[in-house]
Formats: sequence, structure tokens, C-alpha cells
Amino acid sequence: MKTFLAELHIHTVLSPCASVEMIPPLIVRTALDMGINLIAITDHNSGKNAAAVIKAAQSKELTVLPGMELQTREDVHVLCLFDTLEQLDSLQILVDQSLPNIKNNIEFYGEQFIVDHTGEFIQRESQLLLTSTNLSFEDAFKAVNGLGGLFIPAHVTRQAFGLITHLGFVPPDVPIEALEISRHIDIQKINESFPQIKDFPIIQSGDVHYLDDFLSVNQFKMKKPSILEIKLALQNTKDRHFEVIHHN
Repeated sequence: MKTFLAELHIHTVLSPCASVEMIPPLIVRTALDMGINLIAITDHNSGKNAAAVIKAAQSKELTVLPGMELQTREDVHVLCLFDTLEQLDSLQILVDQSLPNIKNNIEFYGEQFIVDHTGEFIQRESQLLLTSTNLSFEDAFKAVNGLGGLFIPAHVTRQAFGLITHLGFVPPDVPIEALEISRHIDIQKINESFPQIKDFPIIQSGDVHYLDDFLSVNQFKMKKPSILEIKLALQNTKDRHFEVIHHN
């Protein structure tokens, strides 16, 4: 088994709420500087910068999982993680069909840049990404699961776009494999504060919009950095293991 330190919630300059410093080479360098060797790119409702970050990490000791942070019809954010860009592209088609036809207002929301692996500008994304799709929470799960991906509701206890705030509970008919909490919550107290999530594996992410947002607390012990292996580690089964570690 190998040990992987992971940050699974990272935005690039494609997300209008992210800093202009969130370009592929700086994301890769910052992760490596922190000892992180597994990351996921999760821009809002889009995966169009994932390939650039994957290319920027080539020949480096860093695995980049392609993904997105999808916003459901209920205004719930979920991380959708995959092994391949082809899987992500299939979800992108569905998401594009489910987004309202609204153009981005740069002055109000911010820029949405598609870049290459060096961070050089390619084009602006004109479709507004900071909005809900027409996909229900359950439909989004079925789509991601059907493509072989990992579906993790994001920052579930947060007021804005959190699962608990918007639905009040984790839907019992949706077999969720993990939940994410934000950096602002003490994971040691999460069960007493939010007992409705106590039976689920919990990851803690930086929800990285700035380079200073990286956390290095999700530790996986598994054979390789793949979606299947992550799922096994989250269940602490077949000699795989997951824990949120705390640095002194």
C-alpha cells in the first residue's frame, strides 16, 4: 500500500470566485510544496481546465483527478470525481444541457478563464457557471455513479449550498459514499454538532480558491490513486485506510 495526501476540492481560474493565481503550474507547485500527491480539480459546473492541470502535473509526483463541483436543482454543491477526462466529458455534456442559458456577467460574478497547462489564456467561458443546473440531487448521483465516478456532497454543514442546510438530511435512498466538511469545522466535534452525518466517511477540504487555501489532512493508504481505491479506503476495507490527520 502507498500513502496519499489528498486535496480533493480545488478551483482554477475557470471558477469566477477563484483567484487569478489559480493556474495549473501554481496549483501543481503548491500541492507538491505541501507534500500533497493527490488532487482533484473541481470547478463550478465545468471540467474545462482539468486537462490543463493534468498536463501541468506530468512527470511530477502528483496525480490529478478530473472533476467538477456540480450545483444541483436544490442549490446543493457536490464534488464529482473521475479517473478519466472521457468520463468527465460525458458528465459535462449532461451539465451543459441542464444549465440555464445565461451569459456570465463579468463585473458581477468575475472572469471565467479557460487556460493551457502553462496558465496562458485560451478563451473566456461565456456561460454563467455560478448557477444551479436542472439536475436533481438524485439525478446527479445517478449520472456520476453511472459513469463510474465518486459523488461527494460538498461542505455539507455550510449555510451556502450545503446539503444539511438545503435538504436537512442525507437522502436515505441515495447511497452516498462520503461527505465533505469545510476547513472551518473541528472534525472532532462534527458528530455531536451534526448527528445526521455521523455514520458517513468524512473528508475535510480546503475548497481551494486561493493558493493559501490548500489543506493536507486527507490521508489515504491504498494501492494506487484511483476512484475504486479511494472508495475502498473510505470504507477502510481490504487493507485500504482513510483518515483525516491533524498536523502539530
